[in-house]
Amino acid sequence: MVELASLALVFLAGLVTALATGVGVLPFFLVDSVSDRWNVVLWGLASGIMVAASLFGLVGEGLAEAEPWTLPVDLGLSVAARTWLPLVVGLLAGVLLVVVAHSVIEGAEVDPKQYEEADYRKLVLILGVLTVHSFPEGVAIGVSFADLGLGEGGIPVLGLTVPLLAVFMTVAISVHNVPEGLAISIPLQAMGVSRWRMVWWAIFSSLPQPIGAVVAFYFVRVAREFLPVGFGFAAGAMIYLVLSEFVPEALDVGEGLPSRGYPELAAGVTAGVLLMVPLTLV
Repeated sequence: MVELASLALVFLAGLVTALATGVGVLPFFLVDSVSDRWNVVLWGLASGIMVAASLFGLVGEGLAEAEPWTLPVDLGLSVAARTWLPLVVGLLAGVLLVVVAHSVIEGAEVDPKQYEEADYRKLVLILGVLTVHSFPEGVAIGVSFADLGLGEGGIPVLGLTVPLLAVFMTVAISVHNVPEGLAISIPLQAMGVSRWRMVWWAIFSSLPQPIGAVVAFYFVRVAREFLPVGFGFAAGAMIYLVLSEFVPEALDVGEGLPSRGYPELAAGVTAGVLLMVPLTLV
């Protein structure tokens, strides 16, 4: 049985990442607008952080936990191939989730100003759309906490040993959520939505993350043999989100810049990778 204290700590980590989305609104308390150049750099920074976290954190841990699968039918696969198989299955499942999520939310327009006094049914609909969109990030947090309190070498928090990977992923997703909050707040600011309401809507967009974190954590604790699949699932979803959403968003914002924003994007991605890679060596 998974301890209540562990579930509470994982939920808290997911809540921290959700609250970080609200930090993206803070520039609007200081200035009226954020330049496209800095916006592209921030999206690149988020992309670099997420890719580094996925490849060096989640995939690495997935391989460390993987054992050769015993298949019901002999496909002639080597031991190495059967060892990679759980991770690959997870990666593909994570990509599939994001593809389905995109198909669900494609064309869905959420107007926060319109829904400031929305009724309960409309708010449930909006939350459903946002859940599909941000759930994979919560899954990544939950999976990274799989060894919570089970090993050594982590960081003691509230009497539990928190794995370094969990700290790594929580920091990575929190940093990623800052420019995402900024991206959410830009159209809201143009619509005349107040600054504090912008903070609320930014945080609201990431509230599914602590829920996804708890669900994923509980699953990998009670069905630990699927842990490599869980790591692969989280990594696949995160990498595909970067390629299908973050990078295109950055290039759209930078379209009017010299060189169409590619130098700013490259600088942001490089900074993000360099920022996170040393943490994987701890």
